[in-house]
Amino acid sequence: MANATLTIGGIVGLVLAVPIVGSLIPSSNSSGGTWSPLSAEEVDALQKATSKPVKLQFTMKYKDAYLPEQGADEYAWGIKIDLDKFKAARPDIFDVPGPNGDLGYPPVTMGFVVFSPICPHLGCYYNWSDDQNRFMCPCHGSQYTFDGTHIAGPAPRGLDPLPLRSTKGAAEVTWIVYQSNTPQRIVVSYQA
Repeated sequence: MANATLTIGGIVGLVLAVPIVGSLIPSSNSSGGTWSPLSAEEVDALQKATSKPVKLQFTMKYKDAYLPEQGADEYAWGIKIDLDKFKAARPDIFDVPGPNGDLGYPPVTMGFVVFSPICPHLGCYYNWSDDQNRFMCPCHGSQYTFDGTHIAGPAPRGLDPLPLRSTKGAAEVTWIVYQSNTPQRIVVSYQA
């Protein structure tokens, strides 16, 4: 009787262990977020932009555990800027050796930079002020220039660029959440 109990317990344990261990192993596409396409109108607006950023709206798709794929409407801010100008304006990004600085991806792609709309101070969403000609966070008053340089308020760093790529003639952006209230860019997640 004891052997039967041990055998049944072992079988039940094995049946439970396989899916549990399988859920702990990351999938092959879990190293980064999913890419969301930008509309042709948004890319056209970015190409025409000169001194004002463009609000880029997209649907971020994500899959959480065993739930079906879901989408969340998000936005980011895009600017048109030359790589050399951006390097001169934002040495905080490029002070780490390597072509991409501390990001791990090129901050300027196709002549554009896309900024996360999340303020690096405490995670509020900031907006562009036409009157002030700068990005302004309504929560604690942090302010940023057109190129994302921090100029006022308690934020510890400038705005965080997001990855942008061109695939099959379409521009795509992916979402990264960085740790708030630290001078370093530390990735918290690749989803919202």
